[in-house]
Amino acid sequence: MATFNATIILLLSLASVAILAAGKEPTTRLHFYMHDKISNPNATAVRVAKGPQTSSGPGINFGDIYVVDDLLTTGPSRSSPLVGRAQGFYAMASQDPADVALMLTVNLVFTEGEYKGSTLAILSRDAIFSPLRELPVVGGSGAFRLARGFVLMRTYSFNQTLGDAILEWDVYVMH
Repeated sequence: MATFNATIILLLSLASVAILAAGKEPTTRLHFYMHDKISNPNATAVRVAKGPQTSSGPGINFGDIYVVDDLLTTGPSRSSPLVGRAQGFYAMASQDPADVALMLTVNLVFTEGEYKGSTLAILSRDAIFSPLRELPVVGGSGAFRLARGFVLMRTYSFNQTLGDAILEWDVYVMH
């Protein structure tokens, strides 16, 4: 019985320490631009599965899946300093033309600066025509191990002819 009580006390103590430590987590804000380029040359998003044609003209249709390795830069120009890459995929997940949405799964891989070698994991629905979207941060590695938080994302520019987009990201993460 004494061993059982000691175990309970130890577990409660560890839980208390964890709760107190949780209040001291650093919170980091990051700001950068993602360059999603589906046009050639030098595409950074490539369609790997094609869904049925549901719209007229170029664009993505329900069921289309793209693998991405998009640039992350400090400014909206592709020649702005590099922060890292967004690597993963997105799939057109909505059949409703009034509510176009992707399933977005990417790792933000930081290759420069203070967070070089660290990652953040994003898994979310992205209603691409909404002016402001909120995406959850579901994890990370390196400096962002056990990260959680959110992204506020806006479309900075979109080329309707080519399908290329520049997306502005504001990331708020606790780690």
